[in-house]
Amino acid sequence: MDILRDVSILVQPGESVALLGPSGSGKSSLLAVLSGLERASGGALSVAGEDFMALDEDGLAAARRGRIGIVLQAFHLLPTMTALENVATPLELAGADGAMARASEELAAVGLATRTGHYPAQLSGGEQQRVAIARALAPRPAILFADEPTGNLDHANGSAVADLLFARAAEAGATLLLVTHDEALAARCGRIVRLEDGRIISDSAT
Repeated sequence: MDILRDVSILVQPGESVALLGPSGSGKSSLLAVLSGLERASGGALSVAGEDFMALDEDGLAAARRGRIGIVLQAFHLLPTMTALENVATPLELAGADGAMARASEELAAVGLATRTGHYPAQLSGGEQQRVAIARALAPRPAILFADEPTGNLDHANGSAVADLLFARAAEAGATLLLVTHDEALAARCGRIVRLEDGRIISDSAT
């Protein structure tokens, strides 16, 4: 059974788009396909000028590197690395100069200048998600995908992280695709695409 059916979406550079719908509607599956983390069984998919359907796993990884940032509900920080090392690692993989210095700047930008030497287990959930945002944005990606980025946080931390995510994406001029079931969070995007049972049921500006 197909999870997504008859889905067609065109996102312009610099847009902020919310993928909104209840659990099981296909939001996360669509984001996973668009970001190259999962493969579609058919159709066409072009991301930042790359034909994602024609690329193998190595090609997809290369296409994402430095061009696509991803923030997930689960923070996925490496537990044996400090906050600074977690942010610097994708920069180093992308061959960026001054990876540690840029990682330090990104952590300062998300309010963690004094926490750079801490390991994930020494950070709160909100702080860990801030590290994840810094890591995603450090390579200056053209596209930022965020899948329920505040889902594991309490209301206060969730609001602060949402503010930070929108602010940092705007500063970077990144295209933002945000998966959420939160109407208020979706309304902060310029456009809302509603999904239900694997189909797009509406697509409109906010």
